[in-house]
Amino acid sequence: MDKSQLPQFHRSFLLPRFWPTWLALGFFWVIGQLPVAMNQAVGRGMGHLLYRVAKSRKRYAEINIALCFPELDAQAQAKMVHGVIMSCGLSIAETAMGLWGQQNKMRDRYSITGLEHIEKARAEGKGVLLCGSHLTTIDISGLMMSYHIVADVLYRADPNPLMAYAIMSARSRVNDSAIHRNDTRQLIKNLRKGNIVWYAPDQDYGRDQSVFAPFFGIQAATVVATSRIAKISKCAVIPFFCFREPHGRYRLEIQPALENFPTDDDVADATRINKILEDAIRQEPDQYLWVHRRFKTRPIGEESLYPPKKKRRARPSV
Repeated sequence: MDKSQLPQFHRSFLLPRFWPTWLALGFFWVIGQLPVAMNQAVGRGMGHLLYRVAKSRKRYAEINIALCFPELDAQAQAKMVHGVIMSCGLSIAETAMGLWGQQNKMRDRYSITGLEHIEKARAEGKGVLLCGSHLTTIDISGLMMSYHIVADVLYRADPNPLMAYAIMSARSRVNDSAIHRNDTRQLIKNLRKGNIVWYAPDQDYGRDQSVFAPFFGIQAATVVATSRIAKISKCAVIPFFCFREPHGRYRLEIQPALENFPTDDDVADATRINKILEDAIRQEPDQYLWVHRRFKTRPIGEESLYPPKKKRRARPSV
């Protein structure tokens, strides 16, 4: 990995204000060393804790699932919400394993299909945009994919500089270049060189960067960057998903490169991408990150679908 792109270590990280972060990193390192079965037991425990304390995230999941799965009755929706929160807990433990666990730990714990689609694109001299979604298996899937390919990673730096440094340093074990999510120029440059870049276009980045396209039947602000990047870089856009299976196993699915993509119609392209993501998510809907405000930006004239965030109380001046 290009180390110049990473957050850097600073001696201020040794100051007392960072000691809680060091303790958290120590905890993550320990659970990353656990056998897979024990790691997932810890993750389920985290899921139960989150279900009790992460009230706002749970509420977002409830709203999203009610919107996207209206065919389910209230009991089935509540069961899915519980599954979503449990998946988030498992994701925390899996991420620790993916970032700080033994590098070969997952070699015998997954199946994979579709590697030939990546090989075909590379043989044609194309870069590959691995187009996925925010399933809760993101970091553990990166470890398993590293047994087959070397990919660039897009990142958004954690606001805690020590945590940002630790996470990106850990990811450098299995990834190639680190590209900030706003550095589109570097992303296109790497794709033109023939690199593989993992990319997830399923979050709400606001009206200015998006068009409205259906996602589970709801008009969702969907980034146009996927088609713009593909058009400029001439890369292959290849859908990729990872699903959690019973007994600590995983299923990695790589689909054929999209044909006749992109077009000159941003809405049609966004609709196509959303449909691909939706079809994958429906395979294991409780493994998707429904705890974020996917439908935050609304078409002009529509009211918000989420309750307003509580404002933090201002600290009294001294």
